[in-house]
Amino acid sequence: MGLSLEEGAGIVMERWCKVRPGEKVLILSDECHVEESMAMWTAADQRGTEVTLVTIQEHRSHPGKVLHSMADFVLHHDLVVGATNFSILTNRIVKQVLSRGGRFLSLPLSNGKGPPALTLDFMDMDPAEAERTGRGMLEALRQAESVRVTTALGTDLRFGKRGRTPGLFNGLADQPGKAGSSSFEIYIGIEETVTTGRAVVDGSLGYLGRPETPIQLTFRQGRLVEIGGEAGEGLRRYMNSFGDRGIYVAGELGIGLNKISRCKGNCYIEDESTFTTFHIGMGRNLALGGVHDAAGHFDLVFQFPTIYADDILIMKDGFPVV
Repeated sequence: MGLSLEEGAGIVMERWCKVRPGEKVLILSDECHVEESMAMWTAADQRGTEVTLVTIQEHRSHPGKVLHSMADFVLHHDLVVGATNFSILTNRIVKQVLSRGGRFLSLPLSNGKGPPALTLDFMDMDPAEAERTGRGMLEALRQAESVRVTTALGTDLRFGKRGRTPGLFNGLADQPGKAGSSSFEIYIGIEETVTTGRAVVDGSLGYLGRPETPIQLTFRQGRLVEIGGEAGEGLRRYMNSFGDRGIYVAGELGIGLNKISRCKGNCYIEDESTFTTFHIGMGRNLALGGVHDAAGHFDLVFQFPTIYADDILIMKDGFPVV
């Protein structure tokens, strides 16, 4: 059925960010998403904030040095909304925003040739329900030192999380020092040298969309070391386009919590937040509790996982059991 742009923008500013009169709000967007960013500007303005919209060239939002060149200006705001085509959540400047008591909302708007992401049904997911859905899994993961994930297609991976604290995104960026994301998920900035095993990615290749056929991947000591056959050629080219071998590091383990989302390979943020999926965030994980910097971050999405926190079963074929 879908939402109007005004409804989607209202969800962002009122339900998720809970903006207040007099707050300084910065919407950082790009030339591909002027209509959506203007709708959010209007929603923030109607709620009495001092709102500024900065639009940058689309190719520079990935993530681009532009953020660092304007750091003093960015840090002057109470709330920063990253509404670019690509996610900038893991950028170093986000940590600076949070450390100063600001809030940050990651709102990547990439949706291929589809309608604006703000108008998609998944935006209307209840944050409280997502938190309830993930609560038991999150608690078990906090106690664990390692995570094992398998799927019926042959994925069998082990991740390390010693010294790493998992968190939960459900849209909310409503408290000082808090980062939120439109991807409703449990996230872990995993140990960067531990991820090992085989994976068969069948859900989404991040910004590349859904693979035509599942792609075999091999991880060893934290790195993606093999991408299978001709089916993986597009993924290989995309990863090499970063010009940084750091993109081959597995930096994040995520578990989708949005029951309205559908993993169709069209909308990046909808794919990775889909309930009954998990994803591996490749590359930078600085704002997720990790220590790895790289030229970018994107997610590989897998469907219907079985997940163990140490030896405790927390998800069976995509559905929580705790």
